[in-house]
Amino acid sequence: MAVKVGVVVHGPEVIDSGRAAEALNLLADVGHVAAVLGGTMGRVAVIDAALEDRIDISMRERPSRSVARLEPFVDVVILLNCAKTAETGLAFGAMVRDKAKPKKPLILADYGGGFVSVLAGDDGEIGEKFAGILGLELVATPEFHPRTESSGRTVIRWIFGAVPGENVSVNGIVVGRALEEIVTIVTVDGRIAEVRGAEVKVHGLEKLSLVDLDSAVLRTGDIRRTESVARTVQTRGRDAVLIDHAAEDTFEKAEGAMVAVTAGDDTTAIAGEILARLGTPLVGIVDGDLDRLCSRTATPEGSVVIEVLPGCDDVVGRRVREEIFGGMNRISMDGLNFEDLVRRIKGIAGNDFKSMRRF
Repeated sequence: MAVKVGVVVHGPEVIDSGRAAEALNLLADVGHVAAVLGGTMGRVAVIDAALEDRIDISMRERPSRSVARLEPFVDVVILLNCAKTAETGLAFGAMVRDKAKPKKPLILADYGGGFVSVLAGDDGEIGEKFAGILGLELVATPEFHPRTESSGRTVIRWIFGAVPGENVSVNGIVVGRALEEIVTIVTVDGRIAEVRGAEVKVHGLEKLSLVDLDSAVLRTGDIRRTESVARTVQTRGRDAVLIDHAAEDTFEKAEGAMVAVTAGDDTTAIAGEILARLGTPLVGIVDGDLDRLCSRTATPEGSVVIEVLPGCDDVVGRRVREEIFGGMNRISMDGLNFEDLVRRIKGIAGNDFKSMRRF
């Protein structure tokens, strides 16, 4: 009997590896498949793989929200993932289950660990059925271990499965480098007070204001561990947008944009990866302090990167926001061309200007 299958694709790795397309083909033999994606770099991977017609990338949302959104319209939801290890994959699945609180069967298919696990709604047969369809090993349902603990003004959250040497980031800002497999973040009154199991990057902490640890995006390592051939989908408009230390919002912010101004080395690198797919050039403001959150980057054709003195990219970015964008994140480019914009930013940098590169 045909069933309706909801698929939540998580992260670029399962797409870059070809496993997402393979799984969608196999599941289509079972019944109707509705696939959606959460996260930013996964969107880039979907574009590169030309899967926009099969995986809905119109909304940026957490996997748990995608599960909850699909559940009323399907019989079963399958979470496709490709974790660094089986342990981190199971921990991820348990976290999604806890947040989504599904009432229908929820299955994790993790190609990094090579397994299927029923996260919720196990009737004794559903796990075996989908493990067989996908050609993966069936493993036991993971126990849930709370990742966040609150006590008065203090909130503690744990990140499991870190590899020593990897970046530790909070909402896209690098706050340290992992020293242990478990990294602990502690906030007091919403401000990060301690980072355990990692070498702290003070400048990163300074960039963060209040942090809601329960909803924050905490990550260790690259935002994209796999590679693919870049593919461009033209979407250019008439506006200029400012992207300041929030690179993972680039898809939303760049809608209707002719050009993007990016402030920060990693912001420029990550936004460049996304903007290259949209055919939107950037004017980047950097100071050489690159944490390499993304091991591979692309810069859109026609872009300009302005390097300023060390520690000055944030300062110049704030000046640009006030003097060009009027304190906003978007302005019309009517009456202002790309070269005018570059000259104005270079002038605002003033004595902090170091060099300029064109792409």
